[in-house]
Amino acid sequence: MSAVLIRWLVALLCFGGFVMPSHATGPSPDCQAVNAVPWQPVAPGIWVWPAAENGEVSPANAGRVLPTSVVVSRGEALVIDPGPSHRHGLRVRDSLACRFKAQVRWVVNTHAHAENVMANSAFADLLEAGQLEILASAATRRAMQQRCPDCLASLTTRAGATAMAGTHIVLPSRTLAVGERLRVGRLSLRVQAIEPGHTEGDLVLWNARHRVLWAGGLVYDGRVPELAQGSLDGWLAALPRLQALLPRQVLGTVWSRAPAAGEPPPTLAATQSYLTALRARVLQAMDEGHQPQETAWGDLPAYRDWAGYSERHGFNLQRAWRELEPVWIERSDPPAPPAASPPRGGASGPAKPVPPHPDTRTSAPETR
Repeated sequence: MSAVLIRWLVALLCFGGFVMPSHATGPSPDCQAVNAVPWQPVAPGIWVWPAAENGEVSPANAGRVLPTSVVVSRGEALVIDPGPSHRHGLRVRDSLACRFKAQVRWVVNTHAHAENVMANSAFADLLEAGQLEILASAATRRAMQQRCPDCLASLTTRAGATAMAGTHIVLPSRTLAVGERLRVGRLSLRVQAIEPGHTEGDLVLWNARHRVLWAGGLVYDGRVPELAQGSLDGWLAALPRLQALLPRQVLGTVWSRAPAAGEPPPTLAATQSYLTALRARVLQAMDEGHQPQETAWGDLPAYRDWAGYSERHGFNLQRAWRELEPVWIERSDPPAPPAASPPRGGASGPAKPVPPHPDTRTSAPETR
C-alpha cells in the first residue's frame, strides 16, 4: 500500500467517520453527563424531570423550581414547559437525544411565566431551520410579547447571571385552539381548555389513554399560588373542570399522583382550598370594614408554611380585593351602617388600586 493511500485512510478515520453532528447552540452532547438528568416515568412514553425544590427562585436552584415534562415516541419528542434558562433547555434537549434517541419536534408553553418559557431559546436553531414548532395559546403568546423582557430581567436578578447565560426571548411560532390534538408517535394529547385563571390563558393538555393531565400553573401544592395576572373566580371555576376529567396524574407546578384508584391527585384540592380560603377572607374583610392595603387582616394560618407565603400572599389579598369588590357591592345590600361606621370599601373609602408586584413593574409582575 502506498504512503499516499495510507495517509488518506488515516485522514478518513480521524476526521470522517467518527465526527458526530453538532447543533447550532454548541458541540455534540456529552451523553455521560446529560444522562444524569433524573427523568422519572409518569406513564409509557411520558417522563418528568421534577423540580430541584418546591420553593422560590434563587441562585442555588438556578431558577429550576418547576417540573419539565416530555412525551417521547418513535424517535420524536414534545417538551412541555421547557424551563427557566437556555442552559436548562440544552440539558433537556441533549438528554432526549442521548437517552431516548429522540429529536425534539415540539415545545409547548402552557402559560407566560419566565420559569416555564425562557428555555425556548435552547431550541431556537431548530425553529429557524423549520424542524420544530413552539406552541402556546394565543393569550400566552401575546402575554410573552408584553412581559417577557421584564420577566427575563427579573429572573436573571433572582437566579443569577451565570444560570441565565445565553438565555433570550423566543416566542411561540404557532397558537393552539381548544380541541386540537398533538400527536407524538403513538401518543396523543388533546388541547382540553384554555383557562383564564392563573394567567390570561392557561393551556390544559390531556392524554386520555393514561389519564395524564397537564395543568400548567393552574395547580399548586405546598407553595402559594401566583395571582398577579390571573382571575380568582376564573381559576376557581376552572378547577372543577379539571377534576371532572378524573386524572390519575397531574403535571403543573408540581407532579401530583392519585393516592388510590378513584381518588384525585391532591394538588387539585390543595389549590382549591387555598383559593377558596383567600376569597372568603377577602369578602369577610370587606364586611368588617378593613382597608385593602393593610393586609394584616388576611392571615391564613393553614398556609403559613407554604413556600412563598411571605412573598405572595399579601399581594394575592390585594389582587383578590380588586377583583371581588364589585362582587361584594352587588350582593344583597347590608343594613345602613351607623353614622360613625366606616364607609363601604373600608375605613378609607373605596378600595385603592393594587400596588405593583414587588418583583417587577406593573406590566410584568414576576410569576410562577
